[in-house]
Amino acid sequence: MVTNVLGSALKSCCTNPMTGYFRDGYCRTGQGDHGLHTVCVKVSESFLQFSKASGNDLSTPRPEFDFPGLKDGDMWCLCVRRWMEAHEANVAPQVFLEGCHISVLEFVDRDVLKEYSIG
Repeated sequence: MVTNVLGSALKSCCTNPMTGYFRDGYCRTGQGDHGLHTVCVKVSESFLQFSKASGNDLSTPRPEFDFPGLKDGDMWCLCVRRWMEAHEANVAPQVFLEGCHISVLEFVDRDVLKEYSIG
C-alpha cells in the first residue's frame, strides 16, 4: 500500500486535469521523477505567478504535453522542492494531506503541512 503523510492509503489528488508524475491522478513518485511530484496542492493565482517567475510556468497550456495549463483552484501534484520554495516566499498553496505521498515528510514537517491543509 502506498501511504500518505498521515500514514493511511494515498488518495487521488486530481484527474481533471490529470496529474501526477505517472499521470494517473496520484502524487506518487518513482524512478526518474527527479522533481518528486509528491505534494497534492490546490493552486492559487499568487502561487501560479510565483512559479512562473521562478521558471516553471504552470498556467500556460502546453498541448504538445497534453497539459491544459492550471488556473486558480485546480488541484495538482507539485514538486516538493517547489512547494518548499513557495512556503519560504509566503505563497505556498494549500495541500490535501491525504493526497500527499509519505516521502514529503523527508523534506517538510507534518505540522507545517497541516497549517496549509484543505482536508
